[in-house]
Amino acid sequence: MLTKSPAAKNPLDRLTETGLAWGEGTYARLAAPIGAAAFALYILLTAFTAWVMPDANWDMLPYLAIAEEGTYPDAQALHDYAYSTVKAGVSASDYKALTDDGGGFRSHMTENAADFHSLLGMYRIKFLYAEILSTLSAVMSPVAAMRLVQVFSVLLFGAITLVWLQREKALALAPVVGAVLIMADFGDAARASTPDLLTSALLLGGLYAYVRGREAATAILLFLAFMVRPDNIVFLAIFAVLLVAFRQKAWGALAGFAASFVAYFAISHWAQHPGWWPHLWFSSIEQHYNMDGFEPAFSVTAYLRAFATSLLRAVNLNSWVGVSVLALAGWFAAARAGFRLDRRAGILFAALVLGALAKFTVFPIHDTRIYFPHLIPPFLLLAPPLMTLWAAVARDQHRAALHVIPGDKP
Repeated sequence: MLTKSPAAKNPLDRLTETGLAWGEGTYARLAAPIGAAAFALYILLTAFTAWVMPDANWDMLPYLAIAEEGTYPDAQALHDYAYSTVKAGVSASDYKALTDDGGGFRSHMTENAADFHSLLGMYRIKFLYAEILSTLSAVMSPVAAMRLVQVFSVLLFGAITLVWLQREKALALAPVVGAVLIMADFGDAARASTPDLLTSALLLGGLYAYVRGREAATAILLFLAFMVRPDNIVFLAIFAVLLVAFRQKAWGALAGFAASFVAYFAISHWAQHPGWWPHLWFSSIEQHYNMDGFEPAFSVTAYLRAFATSLLRAVNLNSWVGVSVLALAGWFAAARAGFRLDRRAGILFAALVLGALAKFTVFPIHDTRIYFPHLIPPFLLLAPPLMTLWAAVARDQHRAALHVIPGDKP
């Protein structure tokens, strides 16, 4: 039988194929160092951006106020300190945006020290963040202290992530984790002067210690993450329940939860927190100008309306839902291929997913920063099965190549 000979490839095609083959082979050999270098560069750029291009958000004002309450016990003096400090630390246009919204909430708080002071209980509960700011403000400007905390948080988060991947021999996946960080608005969290990224870094460290079986470090880091943002108690409670239900020995995580549980009530009382429903009302239903004695009657209708509104915004305006679904898809794909998480990692994966859902249910607010601590650890837990899957695919391709007979006869 006569067959048509394949057309000869032109020099450009041959050069392209050679270049692609070389690039593929080089990356296959150097995937780990290339991945680590690319991820480290991204972290350094993010830290640099957090320092030179910080986001001037309104929460800076109450956070700086609670950091210096001991110095300024008078409401008016504390108000003047917070606003003058922010004015000195941000641009004129940013300060105007923070203090003048045409007669709305921000304009009112700029002029009313008593109402501003009534809001502080919702911020005072972030006890450890306030103490860190107070300590740093003794040696630098308070606004610079906030930026330094953000830079430190970025670097700590990146370092723990790289160590985690290195321990799992999964540095080749570092660029993928970097891409997930970008999708999860890591850059926005880095630029915002809030405790969200610091608690995320501490929680990540605690979870890594748990995976490695370092119980004392697990307890300490999980408790510190709670002290920065006490809403982590929701995740810690679910994690503890799953550990007990599946009889997983992990005294560090249980101790971290127990300490946090006791501290939650003590700090809430000390901070004069207004309570769950008034706080939820303020954040997700309607901004109330004075929280002193504000005790609205609980309304199922109002809660469901807040839940539905936050859910719509979360799906359409934020990224945390999509990133969470992507993690679930990765877990499902790896499991279907026969590469499952081990028992210890599987319990943590379930706790992270359920923790995010529970946090949203308890306090329906749409911002990605609230759920950021739950977004990256699932992908790090998936790194070992994904690397095993990668190796299995590579072996199959190698076997297939060995069975190819050059010049097959028709």
